[in-house]
Parts: sequence; structure tokens; C-alpha cells
Amino acid sequence: MVNAYNEMNYLLVELGNLQPNLWKVQQNPISLATGVALYTIPDNTVMILDGWITTQSGTTSQNDRFITPMSRSEYASLANKNTPGPPTQYWFDRLVAPTITMYPVPDNSGPFIFNYFSCLRMQDANLAGGETMDIQYLFIDCIVAGLAHRLSRIYAPTLEAQREKDY
Repeated sequence: MVNAYNEMNYLLVELGNLQPNLWKVQQNPISLATGVALYTIPDNTVMILDGWITTQSGTTSQNDRFITPMSRSEYASLANKNTPGPPTQYWFDRLVAPTITMYPVPDNSGPFIFNYFSCLRMQDANLAGGETMDIQYLFIDCIVAGLAHRLSRIYAPTLEAQREKDY
């Protein structure tokens, strides 16, 4: 059972790395503070799909403006990272505790709310049982075949090639 538990978690990691799991997308808001560029986000965030700035939130004058991501290199090449202004770009730093850095640094022309859609990491399998798999119904066959392939490496190496084809 311990081997199955470990292999299931490795399989979920593998599947999570193949593509964004669009069934695990969540919208998140962050209220931006004047003069603050760096914000922490949930540690189960795998990637940011889209981001936009909302101004005058909750009023009839509410305005949403799409902002673009930048790479680590692009952020590093900015001459003055502390330039104040309405944010137009963000850098998502995929650390163990991920962060988002705004550029320009939010000024006092806000208030600004950064809204973003994030892909979340799939929940680990739980050895104690009684847990619903963190996958969509359409992927059950893939999970079963993937686990059979992984377990064949341990218990039936002669069947590994066939189980890999099934997977």
C-alpha cells in the first residue's frame, strides 16, 4: 500500500507537470498597497494564466485593465524597479512560497486590485483512504492505467512495456 500511495502521488505530480489542469483554476484578488511591489500568493499556485487590474471596484465606474506578465530576465533588466505608477506588468516568481511583483510599483492613484486566474497543484493522494481523487471523471482511466504502469515497475517488470502502452 505504501508503494501504491507513493506511486499515485508521483503520478499526480507527473500529470500536473504535463499541462495546466484547467479543472483546478481559481480566481484570486489581491488589494495592492501604495508603494508595495511584492505580494505572496498561495503556495499551491502552479502558474498564472491571466491578470488584470481593477480600479474603482464595486462602483458603476469600475474599470478592468489587462496587464502582462514579464520574465525573470525582463524584471532583472529594469533600471528602476521602484518606479511608481499604475501597474502594467507583473512577475510571477515560482518559489516554494511563490510571489508576484508589480511593475510599476502601485502609486496613490488607486486603489488597485490585482485579479488573476491561477492553476492550482492537485491534492496529494491520502493513504488513510476515504478521499475523493482530485481529478475529473474523464481522467479516471488515465489514472488507473498510469498507476498500473508505475506499479508494474516494482511488481511485474516484464509487464512494464505493456502497461506503459496502456497508459
